[in-house]
This record gives sequence, C-alpha cells and structure tokens, in this order.
Amino acid sequence: MNKYRLITDSGADITKEMAQQHEIDLIPFSILIDDKEYWETIDLTTQQFYELAVKSPTIPKTNQITTGRFEEKIIKCLDDGVQDIIIVTINSAGSGTYQAALNAKANLSDRLDGVNLHIIDSHTYSIGYGYPVVEAAKKLKAGKSVKSVIDYLEDWFAQVQVCLVGFDLRHMKKSGRITAAASFMGELMGIRPIIRMKNDKTMVVQKVRGDKAVIEAAVEYVAQTLVPETPWTLLRTTVTEYEEAFVKGLTKKIGYPPAFEGYSGCAVSSNAGTKMFAILYKTNLE
Repeated sequence: MNKYRLITDSGADITKEMAQQHEIDLIPFSILIDDKEYWETIDLTTQQFYELAVKSPTIPKTNQITTGRFEEKIIKCLDDGVQDIIIVTINSAGSGTYQAALNAKANLSDRLDGVNLHIIDSHTYSIGYGYPVVEAAKKLKAGKSVKSVIDYLEDWFAQVQVCLVGFDLRHMKKSGRITAAASFMGELMGIRPIIRMKNDKTMVVQKVRGDKAVIEAAVEYVAQTLVPETPWTLLRTTVTEYEEAFVKGLTKKIGYPPAFEGYSGCAVSSNAGTKMFAILYKTNLE
C-alpha cells in the first residue's frame, strides 16, 4: 500500500481507465439532465453525455462534491495508513468543491495527527489540472518526494491558462457561467471568439470572422502566449475537423505536438457546450 494518495474530481476530464492506470482516486461529480441524476465516469461516458446534452431542452447542471464525500475519502485514507494525502480540485472561482475539501479537513482535524493533508486549488478547469495530476502520479510512482510533486503542481497552476475557441455560443449564454461569452453577440454573423480564461477572469481576446480564420488566429495567439518549450494540452468535444486543423497548425508553428489530449466532460460541457475546443497551457500573462 502506498503511503501517499492522490485524489481529484472528475472535472479533471481524465478517464476512469487512466485514473486506474495511474492510481488516481477520482471523485465523480453528479449531473442533472432533465431531472435525472447521473454520476460522471460511472453512469455516463463523455459521448453519451454529449448526446443527452444536445437533446435536452434545458442546461445540464452539475452539483459540487460535498464535504461529506471528501470526509469519506479522507477517512478511507486514514484507515489504509496513508501518510500524505494530496487533493486537487476544480477552480474554486467556479465551484464550491475546493471549500468543501477544506471543510472536510477542518472537521477531521483531530484525526489527522501525523498525516499530511494537502488540498490544492487548481485555479483552472478540465485537463488544465487533469494533465498535471497525471504527471504528478507518474512522479510519485517514480519515487519523487511529495514536496517536489506539490511544487510542480503549484507552479503549473500559477501559470495555466485556458484558450477556448467557440463555434456555438448559445449554450454558453444560457448557462451564464462563461461571462465573456454571455456578452458576445457575434455568432449569427459568423464571427467566432477566442476566449481567454485564467483564475476567475474571462475575456474575449479576439473576434474572428469564419471558421478557418479563427483556427489560424488561435494558432497565432497560443504560439505567442505559450511559455516557450513548455507542454500544451488539447481539450476536444465534437468539432473534430477544427480540432485536427488546430493541432496540425500549432504543431507546425512551435515544433511539437500536444502533451495530452482529452474530451470535455460534464462539468465543463455543461457550461461551455459541445461545439468548442480549448487549449490549456502555461503562459506568463497575468
């Protein structure tokens, strides 16, 4: 039994199989679609969620992970003799999940003597924390210290940015969670936005007319704002043609392919929709 345990939520958009492979404890979000509750990664695959979301007349709703569920995970770790527990959560600016983890730690403080419980706010979404969590699991398995792994995670989270390219903003506007999209009215004219998300701020950085042109503009924007020679990751949905064009364009531009790819799960797609893709990477921009 490992003396450490790495835990994250299903908003990280790593698959159940990948979590098992890398010994990551994945806590699923629950999601409500047409008054029916599902558990992400358990009841629904990503593709099944897309199908339900497209057909549903209402916006799917995700429920934050509760304090009680975190307490159950922590108690199980204590029972297993784990000495270092690392919990990485979805952005606290968009979910109460991080606070729920802190509450669980406070509630169990009298049982944590001799146990290090590290709770880390990712300050981002999806594979923006899913990718570094997988890398953290690899480092721990290779014998790296818990401190060095936490330093790695915090360094990534201090710099990570989401660059989202949207092809249908109606879902974003209805959800009201991506404020930059909620104020943008260009899709009826064929204008596509490039949306920047960092910490709790979102903004439209470019408005481009046409699908081909927005791919080219996104390639240039990421190439200019990416910390040189650092990994970049791609979040996919259903716009495969545009996703492939972007990967080809940025790989040619900077000389290396994405370090990680994943599909947008329930937590992100409930707010951003299923007709977008995103790039998550390190930037020096504030």
